[in-house]
Amino acid sequence: MSDTDLQARLDRAMADLPLVAILRGLTPAEALPVCRALAETGFRLMEIPLNSPDPFDSIAAVRAEMPAEVLVGAGTVTTVEAVARLAGTGAELAVMPHADTQVIRAAKAAGLICIPGVATPTEAFAALAAGADALKIFPAELVGPAAIRAMRAVLPKGTRLLPVGGIAPATMAPFLEAGVAGFGLGSALYRPGDSAATVAANARAFVAAFPSAGVPA
Repeated sequence: MSDTDLQARLDRAMADLPLVAILRGLTPAEALPVCRALAETGFRLMEIPLNSPDPFDSIAAVRAEMPAEVLVGAGTVTTVEAVARLAGTGAELAVMPHADTQVIRAAKAAGLICIPGVATPTEAFAALAAGADALKIFPAELVGPAAIRAMRAVLPKGTRLLPVGGIAPATMAPFLEAGVAGFGLGSALYRPGDSAATVAANARAFVAAFPSAGVPA
């Protein structure tokens, strides 16, 4: 698939619902039921962090099951070696907790959407120069809405910022007012061992809160 096609899929997924499901601790046995439940509630971006049990097995299974409008990949991607293995699963997303430009470039060379983690303008500009497709603002508890607003004033217009860390349905509004493009959702969406029904209920709460928090129509 060309980079243009993948970018178009990312654009559609973000337009549908710019919430990234972070499924840390998901096991291969749980992966399909949980991800089906998320897809049914409208989620189009799903990451299984690499510090989960057998993450590449889960990623491969989910990618094979989900329709093309759902983008699947890994979180906590920290090495070039992990990028190579991830690309072999057919995944589309490489999400990072940091802004290692070597890993970003490797992800882009492998044909993946790359979303590195940044907390400062220096990291943000370096990540974009290395090819980042969007920026994960992490940890969002530390980099709050005021700092994000200041960063947006100097970053290239259209840079997608996705806060991650401590995000709940009730805490999204100030970040949206600061101009973020979406969010990464962790333990408020999924905790290890949660049933598909529990995850679906959590997902519906986020979907219900998102437009009421001030997302442009």
